[in-house]
Amino acid sequence: MSPVLSGVLQMLALVAALALAHLPLGTWMARVYSSRTHWRVEKWIYKGIGADPDTAMRWPAYLRGVLAFSLAGVLFLYLLQRLQGILPGSLGFVSIDPDQAFNTAASFVSNTNWQSYYGEQAMGHVVQTAGLAVQNFVSAAVGIAVAVALVRGFAGSRTGELGNFWADLVRGVVRVLVPLAAVGAVVLVACGVVQNFSGIHEVGQFLGAPQQWNGGAVASQEAIKELGTNGGGYFNANSAHPFENPTPFTNLFEIFLILLIPVSLTRTFGVMTGSVRQGYAILGAMATIWLSFTALMMWTEFAHHGPALQAAGGAMEGKELRFGIGGSSLFAVSTTLTSTGAVDSFHSSFTGLGGGITMLGMMLGEIAPGGVGSGLYGMLIMAVVAVFIAGLMVGRTPEYLGKKIGSREIKYAACYILITPALVLTLTAAAVVLPTPGDSTTNSGAHGFSEILYAYTSASNNNGSAFAGLNADTQWFNTTLGLAMLLGRFLPMVFVLALAGSLAEQRPVPVTAGTLRTEKPLFTGLLVGAVLIIAGLTYFPALALGPLAEGLAS
Repeated sequence: MSPVLSGVLQMLALVAALALAHLPLGTWMARVYSSRTHWRVEKWIYKGIGADPDTAMRWPAYLRGVLAFSLAGVLFLYLLQRLQGILPGSLGFVSIDPDQAFNTAASFVSNTNWQSYYGEQAMGHVVQTAGLAVQNFVSAAVGIAVAVALVRGFAGSRTGELGNFWADLVRGVVRVLVPLAAVGAVVLVACGVVQNFSGIHEVGQFLGAPQQWNGGAVASQEAIKELGTNGGGYFNANSAHPFENPTPFTNLFEIFLILLIPVSLTRTFGVMTGSVRQGYAILGAMATIWLSFTALMMWTEFAHHGPALQAAGGAMEGKELRFGIGGSSLFAVSTTLTSTGAVDSFHSSFTGLGGGITMLGMMLGEIAPGGVGSGLYGMLIMAVVAVFIAGLMVGRTPEYLGKKIGSREIKYAACYILITPALVLTLTAAAVVLPTPGDSTTNSGAHGFSEILYAYTSASNNNGSAFAGLNADTQWFNTTLGLAMLLGRFLPMVFVLALAGSLAEQRPVPVTAGTLRTEKPLFTGLLVGAVLIIAGLTYFPALALGPLAEGLAS
């Protein structure tokens, strides 16, 4: 079988699996977040944290819950790393330095999972399981909760209430993430992924020297790492490591886990708003972008120029022979169009244009289908903007799902869109101009610029993947990337929840002959165009200095 055909068949199999899971999982999540009953284990949790799950919250109270919980997570994870040297199960590893501990705490709480350390050489079992793995669950649940709050804003009528953050958080973990992650972990263990608590041991010789590896609860962390679009690997090589991703099947299964919840949340949106076709319109926009990016990535990596690439069957540098170009391209596109950041190949070694595709995927806002929760609310923000543009074209007050999009709503949407580019471009410019950050790059010219641009794009969009070649374990990068992760995660949530509250206060307006039919393919096309134009106008100059210049020169 040719490598190209293999890649296409993998893509088709993935699409089929997601199509089968979309309806039951999406409907189940709609029931979870619409239910008025509480499971017994959930009542124990509410009692333990002192929360009343039946108290309806307006958007300021909901936001306070999000920020308070996340701040507590940052402090807990920071202290856990700083105390690692005296904790049991530390495998002899010392405590993490303050700047790196801050960076890692900000990373995992913000659902970024950027790692400026070697996992197998820095983190013991307690930090990995009680710290990092736990944050993989709860940070993903926070993202879903905010998305559900926005959906309730569209579905609500003159109440201003968005539900209860603590109930949404606990239900997301107990009823959605834990069951799915448990099934995923069992599948991964059955396919050869490591799951133990062994210490450090020698595994063989490499270039004449002994090689040492530690085990760990890898399969369970791998499942939620992908399912929650987190991305932080147990080992430095991430999903390119055979302990995390041993076979082509596990590679495709992990991509399935990455896309599963974001794709299914479009069904949840349709059910909760009472119009399943609206969910399909959002899914259609996401699928159009994902399929287009996947096709472009495979074309750039299979378009082999020169005898070396022809002999290899494509651009195989930085890619695992186990997965090939097809599997690596699928993984790269899926992980950068979501907020996952896991990698089974090294994006820095992709062709110049291929590396640019991974960057552009993040620059779109990671909305196709995006991160767990963040992809849905990001695409809904873009839908609001697209409706507003359409309203300007025809001279009508824009409406979406029966809610008028006035000046207040479009200001919230505009602020949401502007936050991430401001972080990415400002911090990239500072890192390029200042002498100390520039010393961290191992490449000059366009590729060196791409390394820095990629790092801040990844951090500000809560992705977590990186271009190899950048030494990010410095005080400058640990601090600035940590700040970019926190601001890039929680500032947009402020405007999402403010928009949700504004919408929930409105009375739905009736559909008339002049209402824009947002469930139609025409609106899906308009939405895709708005996404590409906004991102293109914002980031094209920076991309021209980096991956485009490199790709055109090669």
